[in-house]
Amino acid sequence: MTRERVSLKGERQVPVVSKMTTGLSLVLLAVAVLSAGLLSGCGRGETFEDPPIHLVPNMDEQPKYKTQSESRFYADGLAMREPVEGTVARGWLREDVAFFTGKHENGRLVQENPLTVNAELLARGKGRFGIFCAPCHGSIGDGNSKVVEKGMLRPPNFHLQRLRDTADGHFFDVITNGVRNMPPYKYQIPVEDRWAIVGYLRALQQEHPVAPEPKPETASNQ
Repeated sequence: MTRERVSLKGERQVPVVSKMTTGLSLVLLAVAVLSAGLLSGCGRGETFEDPPIHLVPNMDEQPKYKTQSESRFYADGLAMREPVEGTVARGWLREDVAFFTGKHENGRLVQENPLTVNAELLARGKGRFGIFCAPCHGSIGDGNSKVVEKGMLRPPNFHLQRLRDTADGHFFDVITNGVRNMPPYKYQIPVEDRWAIVGYLRALQQEHPVAPEPKPETASNQ
């Protein structure tokens, strides 16, 4: 930056460069030269004997035990520890015994569905029933299904009077833990969906007439 001075008579004088401008220019020139020197040493393909500089190594080199490793801290030498007695995994708290098991604390079956049976619940139950139950029990729960046609033992007809009179907790318990040649579905079907299936099963029983008891020779799985 230069300043042009004008005399009182209007005559121009020689431009004067300020000291601040000169100092700033020298600083910028030094930075440019230093940057060029540093960049020239970072060329691709070059090798160095010095190890790379690792500014923050805490996340890469941290003291920890790996799976099945040995520990000198504990007397038994095991790095993997058992959970503290009474520990409950996140999402696995089962305070409402009846809701999560279909049985009361005294072991008696829950008589009625603890969820409110409405159109939304029945729609959910119908969808889950079609996925998990209908392949064996049939679309209406009468035991007539494709797998039975292929030779599988016929499951019970849900429209038998004795199954109509059975507590809701029984069906929930069977879905959860299985029975005879039916496997448990507690890992595939969430608790709420199991109760939704029970609600839809009750709706099927209301829509269809009572089925007669099967003859002894055909009741092997009833």
